[in-house]
Amino acid sequence: MKIEHLFQTPLLKEASILAGRNGQDRSITNVSMMDAPDIGEYLNEHDLLVTTAYHFKDDPAMLTDLIKHMNEKGCAGIGIKTKRFLHEVPEEAVALADVLDFPIIDLPAHISLSTIAAHLLSSMLDTRTTELQKAISAHQTFTRHIISGKDLQSLIVSVAATVNQPVFMLDHHARLISASEPMPEVIDSFTALYKMNFLFFLENTTHTTFSLLSPPCTQITLFPIYTHESTCSYLAVAGKADSFSSELILTMEQAANVIAFERLKENALKQHQQKARNEFFINYLEGAFTTKEEIINRAKEFNLPNEGKYICVVGKVDREEKWRSFTQSQLETSEVFDFIEGELPDFPFPPHLFIKGEMLIVLLQADEHTGEAVTSITSVLRSLQRETKSYFQRTISFGISNITHQFLDVDTAFREARDALQTGQLSGVPASVQAYQTKDVAELLRVIPVDDLKEFYIHTMQQLGQAGNDDPTLLYTLAVYLETHCHISETAKRLYVHRNTVIYRLEKCEELIGKSLKDPEITLRLRLALRIRASLSMVE
Repeated sequence: MKIEHLFQTPLLKEASILAGRNGQDRSITNVSMMDAPDIGEYLNEHDLLVTTAYHFKDDPAMLTDLIKHMNEKGCAGIGIKTKRFLHEVPEEAVALADVLDFPIIDLPAHISLSTIAAHLLSSMLDTRTTELQKAISAHQTFTRHIISGKDLQSLIVSVAATVNQPVFMLDHHARLISASEPMPEVIDSFTALYKMNFLFFLENTTHTTFSLLSPPCTQITLFPIYTHESTCSYLAVAGKADSFSSELILTMEQAANVIAFERLKENALKQHQQKARNEFFINYLEGAFTTKEEIINRAKEFNLPNEGKYICVVGKVDREEKWRSFTQSQLETSEVFDFIEGELPDFPFPPHLFIKGEMLIVLLQADEHTGEAVTSITSVLRSLQRETKSYFQRTISFGISNITHQFLDVDTAFREARDALQTGQLSGVPASVQAYQTKDVAELLRVIPVDDLKEFYIHTMQQLGQAGNDDPTLLYTLAVYLETHCHISETAKRLYVHRNTVIYRLEKCEELIGKSLKDPEITLRLRLALRIRASLSMVE
């Protein structure tokens, strides 16, 4: 009940307000009746004091002090039977009450204080009971709505119709889940506020109201939705908060409770589905399926047709020097992955999410050439890295595979993306995005032990290896000959010698190697041996 409603009750129609008219919107939650000098010490916030002011009749200054003290405590106002002892309220008290917007009410002299207090408390109780009954009715209505199988979108529309105001719902990252009507400017404003780490709720508040200054200027009231997440989601209603009745607020709170349970149910179902997806993908990567047909059929269950192009993205939260417990690290990684899951619609291709240990795997059904696809994917990943850094103060790196042309080759794409991720992380630069590059011959040779390379070189080159050290002409001629695809005339032209000279040198090479240069297998081994020589700079 507010002060202004007090005059609408049948018992107090004869009451009038003497001062503090601008404070008639103050709320009353309790009525205290006491005539004692130290009454102020026993009052609480939103209390309305009714009194005869007997103790103030000889010392009006005490009334002024009481008004000041009650205002500091947040009391609703004071009702005085002025015709009993005080006869009139001192001018100083009236002036102070007007300054503080603290209501002073002149109560009828023929009605006892106990009757007034009992009447007001009964009226407030009746009002509260009616509000609670309507809240229970709203809760039952919203619950039946969900039980009947209707989705959150239809529930939000129903809530908006109940409160006769636009309503929308945001997740715990201020991303739109549902809205009763399109409100793109308002949603964009919320997203911008969230990115600036705006605090939507103060401590110990059931709801909060603020105005969006950017056009269109809209006043929004937010209600928290508490679920399994570490932070709450938001149920918002557009409109002026001062026009909201306690009944409307209770209705919104009941809607938030029903939505919270529905979100918990949806999350449990989502977790179950994600677990099934993860198990399938991990089993596939680890070769648990015995036939290609089994892989193809199981993949179809998760909307992954074998005929199609796929790009694999593997992400991993970068390690930091700051020490974190295993549990804390797992929680932070889970929060980052959960956020990225909500951003999947930003990818330019249909995404499929999997989790394998500390790795986030996003499988994209691509329809572009590799270069174009990697460029568009990289742009989205860079945006995710910026937002992850802003929201969680953590960095995450990604590796991108080449395009595969069927699902059966996705295991290769996964290894490529994982190798690319490791390559980026080995650079020591956090928040890297590395596309996979096929290793050339030199890179492949570097992963082979040096002793094995030397053994291959010596076995292939035979005596030519030592002769090449003494006279590099033979090795150089052989290298040019192999480079020109075994064309003698082209070799002679590049060496500026007669073709017979080339023939003589090649015959000498065959003599030292003990093999014919016309054998394709031998020429391949020789080309590799020469690459090994260049790689090791081997001189014996």
